[in-house]
Amino acid sequence: MRCYLLCILTVVGLMCASTHAQKPAWQPPLSTTTVNVWPGRAPGVPDNSNPEVDTTTPKDNLIAGQPLIRLGNVTSPTLTIYKPKGKNTGAAMVVFPGGAYRILAIDLEGTEVCDWLSGKGITCVLLKYGVPDSGPYPKSSAALQDAQRALGVVRWHASEWHIDPQRIGVLGFSAGAHLAAALSTHYDKRLYDAMDAADEQNCRPDFAVVVYPGYLALAEQNFANNRDITVTDKTPPSFIVMAEDDPVHVETPRLFPDAKKRKSPGRAAYLFARRPRLRPSPHHSTRYDVAAKRRNLVAHHQCDPLLVAGIPMGPIGSALKGQGRRKTSIRMPQSCPRSVVFRSHHIFR
Repeated sequence: MRCYLLCILTVVGLMCASTHAQKPAWQPPLSTTTVNVWPGRAPGVPDNSNPEVDTTTPKDNLIAGQPLIRLGNVTSPTLTIYKPKGKNTGAAMVVFPGGAYRILAIDLEGTEVCDWLSGKGITCVLLKYGVPDSGPYPKSSAALQDAQRALGVVRWHASEWHIDPQRIGVLGFSAGAHLAAALSTHYDKRLYDAMDAADEQNCRPDFAVVVYPGYLALAEQNFANNRDITVTDKTPPSFIVMAEDDPVHVETPRLFPDAKKRKSPGRAAYLFARRPRLRPSPHHSTRYDVAAKRRNLVAHHQCDPLLVAGIPMGPIGSALKGQGRRKTSIRMPQSCPRSVVFRSHHIFR
């Protein structure tokens, strides 16, 4: 009898251990819909891939007093669709989290941003692209292949997801910002063999938001322009933002807009003198009170997704809201996703 009970307890223990081991490192919110980027295995992914894992350790620093998920070993890229809350503007934003092409800051620079954008009537599509060693292009083409395919899939489903196929933009942070710039300049030819009708769709973004980008300037070449990011008059309207005291040298974002100004006027970049101070707000987990002196004034403003740190309306705002041009404004955000008001690239360096 004692042996029988011992066997039962052993089996139960093994089942519990197995269930715990199989728990995903990250799960999309229940209110969202998730689809695979590829109809089968992603190009170049080995069959013996390890499961996804949250690589965060107790020694990793917090962002605005909160931890974040550093998702690693991503071999099955997905798109998670956040439907707009309230009135649907028809615009869509595909979000690329950062993480130095080694991990994905899937909540800090992904889910929190999508919650914020969908609350403004924008369909948000979170791309969980493959890592590690998936970029930057051309060192590896894996992440850029995922991004090209993702834009094609979104346009293919535009009618089903109630999206205007001519108002689909990309928003990236850090390495994801480089991915947004890479896609904006490498959309004319797929880096993989076509698989279905999604690959017949145009994968050019209609606009791009590039937030504290990496890899646009080459440190080993005295911060020369990355020639693999070639701007033309066909490159979509782009907005770039970065703090001048960012750990990644400020020359990085300056080069891309300088090239865009030469090739196609009307693009914009904004640089803060320093990163804002963050104080957690008791009202919401992703809301922060930011006070910054600018021209001897302390500015407190609500965070508008079209005017974050001075995003000009122009062609980007018109694409998002379908409205005419509005006056460019500089606004210091008060209730923004923490990724927007805090530079987190140094975490992953």
